[in-house]
Amino acid sequence: MKPILQTMFQTWLFWAALSAGFAALTAIFAKLGVQTLNPDFATFLRTVVILLLLAAVVQATGQWQPLGQISGTGVAFLVLSALATGASWICYFRALKLGDAARVAPVDKLSVVLVAIMGAMLLGEKLSVPNWIGVALIFSGVVLVAVR
Repeated sequence: MKPILQTMFQTWLFWAALSAGFAALTAIFAKLGVQTLNPDFATFLRTVVILLLLAAVVQATGQWQPLGQISGTGVAFLVLSALATGASWICYFRALKLGDAARVAPVDKLSVVLVAIMGAMLLGEKLSVPNWIGVALIFSGVVLVAVR
């Protein structure tokens, strides 16, 4: 039984499924939390909590790394990723303040469609015909959920 658990913890699918579950909770908890707060301040509070949580995880697992070990290109792309994440969170919390979580979260997940397209165009990733059909179905599902 133990090797099965170890193998499971090392698969991308396990961690992606957990991410989806936590993302769902994020939408629900954020919608409840943003009801009485300014969405930008709510995003700030959330970011502080994430920073503290990640610092604790990195400390507990001994994963601190000297910044000098990261390439300049790596740092530049991480900074760009952080800016994109911040912009995404700001927009997401504003959308949650104004809309239903059950409609905001699926539209936010259009990022799945955009990642598939950008991954193919910018990173040279190859998706099969069934993969592209899945991407089209995700897009169609978002449209159906978003429309009243």
